[in-house]
Amino acid sequence: MKTDRHQSSIWAALLLAGSILSSASAFTATKTPTSLKTASLRPSLISSSRLFVATEQEVDGSASSSTSTSTLYSPPGTSNAWEIHKFGGASLATAELYKTVGDLLCQEAQGRGEGVIPTMAVVSAKGGMTDLLVQVVDGALLDMNRAEVALSEAVTSQIAVLQELVPNRHDITEPIIENFRQDEKDILSVVQSLRMIQTVPAVTMEVVTGYGEIWSAQTLHAYVQSLDTVPTAWIDARDVLVVKGDSNMGLGEKGAASTGGVVPLWEETTQKLEQWWQEKQPKPLPDSSPIVIVTGFVAKTAENVPTTLKRSGSDYSATIFAKLTDAARVTMWKNTNGVYTADPRRVPEAFPISSLKYDEAMELAYFGAQVLHPSAMEPCIDKEIPVYVRNIFNPAFEGTVIRGRCPTLKESNEKKNAIMNWRASSGEIPIKGITSVDKVALVTLEGATMAGASVAARFLGAMASADVTVLIITQASSESSITVAVPESQGELALAALKDAFELELARENINSLSLTPDMSIVAIVGEGMALKSGVSSTFMTSLARANVNIRLIAQGSSERQIAVVVEKDDATRALRAAHMAFTLSETTASVAILGSTGLVGTALASQIQGQREMLNQELGIDLCVTCASCSTKMVSAKDSRGLDLSEVSDLLKSDEEGQEFDFDEVTKIMEADVNPLRIIVDCTNTEKAGEYYERWLSKGIHIVSPGRKVGSGDLDLYNKICAAQKGHAVEWYTESSVGSALPVISTIRDLFETGDRLNKVTGCLSGTMAFVFSTFDESLSFSEALSMAAEKGYTENDLCEDLSGQDMARKVVILARQIGLDVSLDDVELESLLPDTFSCAMDTDALLEDCKSLDKPMLDRFKAAQEKGCKLRYKFEIDCGTGKCKCQLLEIPNTEALFRLKRNENLVAFDTKRYETSPLIVKGAAAGPELAASGIFADLLRLTRAYSANQI
Repeated sequence: MKTDRHQSSIWAALLLAGSILSSASAFTATKTPTSLKTASLRPSLISSSRLFVATEQEVDGSASSSTSTSTLYSPPGTSNAWEIHKFGGASLATAELYKTVGDLLCQEAQGRGEGVIPTMAVVSAKGGMTDLLVQVVDGALLDMNRAEVALSEAVTSQIAVLQELVPNRHDITEPIIENFRQDEKDILSVVQSLRMIQTVPAVTMEVVTGYGEIWSAQTLHAYVQSLDTVPTAWIDARDVLVVKGDSNMGLGEKGAASTGGVVPLWEETTQKLEQWWQEKQPKPLPDSSPIVIVTGFVAKTAENVPTTLKRSGSDYSATIFAKLTDAARVTMWKNTNGVYTADPRRVPEAFPISSLKYDEAMELAYFGAQVLHPSAMEPCIDKEIPVYVRNIFNPAFEGTVIRGRCPTLKESNEKKNAIMNWRASSGEIPIKGITSVDKVALVTLEGATMAGASVAARFLGAMASADVTVLIITQASSESSITVAVPESQGELALAALKDAFELELARENINSLSLTPDMSIVAIVGEGMALKSGVSSTFMTSLARANVNIRLIAQGSSERQIAVVVEKDDATRALRAAHMAFTLSETTASVAILGSTGLVGTALASQIQGQREMLNQELGIDLCVTCASCSTKMVSAKDSRGLDLSEVSDLLKSDEEGQEFDFDEVTKIMEADVNPLRIIVDCTNTEKAGEYYERWLSKGIHIVSPGRKVGSGDLDLYNKICAAQKGHAVEWYTESSVGSALPVISTIRDLFETGDRLNKVTGCLSGTMAFVFSTFDESLSFSEALSMAAEKGYTENDLCEDLSGQDMARKVVILARQIGLDVSLDDVELESLLPDTFSCAMDTDALLEDCKSLDKPMLDRFKAAQEKGCKLRYKFEIDCGTGKCKCQLLEIPNTEALFRLKRNENLVAFDTKRYETSPLIVKGAAAGPELAASGIFADLLRLTRAYSANQI
């Protein structure tokens, strides 16, 4: 009984829908203004435009573009072919936008210097209207009052746009408003019946939601009609467009890459369009071609049942009518400058693609590019009709043109010379775009041990029986494990279907597990050049690895035009940006946080980055985007993707109205949330507190540049954990600038080890303060005076005791020793302090310098004693790699050692190794002062960005 009642209700709804559609058809016939009444059809033998007539065979794809009849039609006064323009809801959201569209149509109809052009516009519903009408239908099941309110809002908003658009032409607007109100009553009658059956038949939803397009077409037609300068008419596509497909499917999901198998019946549609043209052809006006406005999205079946081309299907409507009219071109008007290399909302560096092949466009659309619907290409391919994607708000921009087919693999293999030439050409990028599909789930069967059974066939059969859309499939060669990506909304359905299909095997434990993994996204690269260039997949995968993006599934299309991976949903944007950078589609951008940016070194670094920014962008394709900066008490973060203006950071940190209290946890949240694939924290704080976060930062794929020494020389267990995190997550912890500023000390150690050398001893001086003081003071300039000069030049640490006690150099020695492989801590360093035990390091710098005057005489005595021996005083470190002992001492250095000739602002490191046994390898150079320290940090930043882009194509 329930089934009979349900079928009866559907039948009633169909009857009512049919009456509504008839009403709409009658309106179509009666609303053409008197001045534009139809004239008889006039064939034109010189026209290249015709209404396309196809055989029924073509519906099933078995026929080519040959026609059963071939009749040429053209508006009088022009030999130009039709051009089709499609406008989406975003272009029709307000009265002003409707006016913009109408004016643009009139301008396009005037042609491009080759005479007037017959113009057809396919329109979507007003922005947001379809969603509102869906609410009307769904709401009727629960609360009829709510449905009435939503319906009233929908109709009222459309009337408001109409009245604002055509304010003083009641002869045009009043009949339309009257019909809108009648439509409202008819819709209300339809949805009231839903409460009786407590379900929504697919045809009801499609009938009601289709009114958005019907109202939109009439509204735009009213404006064009009010101009009185161009012949115009509008078509309810349900009167002419006949399709076949599953009428019970419903609207489908918004943004879906499928029309649910709906295809036009070309012969029936052509006959109906031909009939419409004969009866309602707009009356010609002097020097004008007609503008015909058509409802997108809607159609009807061969059984006269109203249906749609499913959500986002208006693009399909446009290309269907392009094929029917044998149009010269189709223009999809969007609110972007064409098809972009990636979604510009997620990849700010994305830019418009000048041209695409049909196949590339379909691949991009299938994998989530919202600019075009995948099915939209199909009607244009056979007739080779170019599709343009242009910006309604920037019509002067050429946008993207889509035309031509990609060669098949067989054709590509037969053109070896072309492939070699392509590879040899410079500047060619093998991919056209990068796109993604969000809200994906993975369904996995693993551990199948069913001998002789076709696991894959049963697996996919279960998916097909449950009507689950399989987006990607991968399997082990033995069929023991299979994973598919499905829409997340169908994940539970897919899992249930597999449990039913393999119920017996699960009970017998012939299958280890069936699992569902939600919150996934597909990221895909697309381009015909992928089949012609090696290394594309390597570049793609490497870029994701460098961005710390874990890949859960990999699949490559057999056409070799796309490679898709499945990643965590939260990593999708970072993956898009990483791939976009890797294929040189955009500059390499690093998101940088500078902690301690107002100190001497931090200030110098900010100044150097700001001064080199233009050169980095233009010459190296690098953008160091500072997203966060701090002082010891406060922090500021960027408000957009352009980052902070470094010239303003200091003022922002001083302002009472900007920023927030400095907090390492907040910095961590900002950097973890950053979608840029290359993230770097520059830690100029030189605090042990920062070290507590290093392991977490590295584990999240965030690189660290650490000019401070307290972490690298701090707790050995923490140090080892940080190193393990760095190695385990393929990220970098650069400490080069913590030892010798811009000198390549640590990198030299690595080079020696990696080339097989063995270190015996490392000696030298790594304190700018000590180097300056002991190269400066003598009988005429006291020790304390030289120390004051070093402080004035910025050579000393913030805490002068760090220098004079030897702690600063000892920390550098520990860092070097650990790089060599010695498990050394600060307490293990034999250290000579220049400060007597009576000195207090709690005093400020000026007070300490005053107390240092008491050191002038003993230091002068040691100076003279060394001078008498032909030596010089130097504060020297030594690392004995054999015994692991480390020392920092003030020694008398003879003129046979390189340290004897150390200059005022220099550091020096001598490597005594197996290969450099007779004469040590010496790294020496200026290293004292904030400018040199900042340049070392800057070099580390550039080294990271270059390493990131090293494998780019």
